[in-house]
Amino acid sequence: MLKQSHAISEELIEWRRDFHQHPEIGFELHRTSKIVAEELERMGYRVRRGVGKTGVVAEIGEGGKVVAIRADMDALPILEQNEYEYASKTPGAMHACGHDAHTAMALGAALLLSKEKLPGRVRFLFQPCEETTDEENKSGAQRMLAEGAMDGVDYVIAQHVDPAQPVGTIGINAGPCSGGVDNWYGVITGKGGHGAHPDQTIDPFHLLAHVILGLNGIVSRRINPFEPAVVSIGLVNGGFTENVIPDHVNLSGTLRYANPDIHEPLREEIRRAFDIAKTMGGDYELRFEYGGPPMVNDKTVSDVIEATAREMLGSEKVHEIEKTLGAEDFGVFLDLAPGAMFTLGTQKRGHEEYKLHHPKFDLDERALPIGTAMLAETAKRFLGRE
Repeated sequence: MLKQSHAISEELIEWRRDFHQHPEIGFELHRTSKIVAEELERMGYRVRRGVGKTGVVAEIGEGGKVVAIRADMDALPILEQNEYEYASKTPGAMHACGHDAHTAMALGAALLLSKEKLPGRVRFLFQPCEETTDEENKSGAQRMLAEGAMDGVDYVIAQHVDPAQPVGTIGINAGPCSGGVDNWYGVITGKGGHGAHPDQTIDPFHLLAHVILGLNGIVSRRINPFEPAVVSIGLVNGGFTENVIPDHVNLSGTLRYANPDIHEPLREEIRRAFDIAKTMGGDYELRFEYGGPPMVNDKTVSDVIEATAREMLGSEKVHEIEKTLGAEDFGVFLDLAPGAMFTLGTQKRGHEEYKLHHPKFDLDERALPIGTAMLAETAKRFLGRE
């Protein structure tokens, strides 16, 4: 598969650069999904368009097991600072997370597999809106699942570019690899008044200070230290002039966790921290938005991916994924079938390293055939399993 992937390198680069020049955000992936669907139809796939608003589901083969390959397609609302000939032509939108490459490599794997005699079915899930959610707080994965994208799937795999690792390397391990996530939104209410007479008010900033201390003590004092977790404050907003104490302040943030068993305890501890405002004479409102579960790689699936990578690239090219509590909605797929996500080294040799989501992010396109071959070969191996 690696040899065949290198043979289509020009097509992989052409796809990737086209998607990079024309980034689309969220669910507004009309051009991208149209191109993806048309390419898959030309390859002989049975294609469903508009799954989960602008997702594409394509399947090939008959009977047997079903292996799904997921690729996210959406870009970020970032103004690109690169000056490459393939830089974004859409001001304020950029593929700064490698989803252009994910889409191109999945198309490449689809092309390779379309030429194989498969002992089962391969289903491609081209997903919109991984980076954000819609007005109902649903991501592209959740929307696609609601429309049957994972029905009958036996295994599901995906990959993500890693600009910190050299080209030719693969990261894979079983267990938690990214965090479950909620966003939370609070309003602390007191009693406003003149800044010269704080004794006649219930100062919401004073309440806020104690609530912040409570929030910052949750992970270190209320959660088992062997359980990875984060409670972070991302926004505080209140007041409108320097000599008036307002009647309320707003604050919001995120919580992250690796073990689903501590999800509700984290929420309860956040409520307890906000209760401090009531103890001190104020009040509060608090709501949570569920973002998605942790991404937990299945051991059997991870072992097959690891074996494939070692045989294809050499044992020295395979490493464990650096664990993070960053969010990845691929975890939603893993709730329905055993699966795993691996990482693909895409570090640009001789260039300054820019992390994911940076306005100067780019990747080494020599990695594209490697990721393509990994997807295609791994899918074949799962179809051949008893």
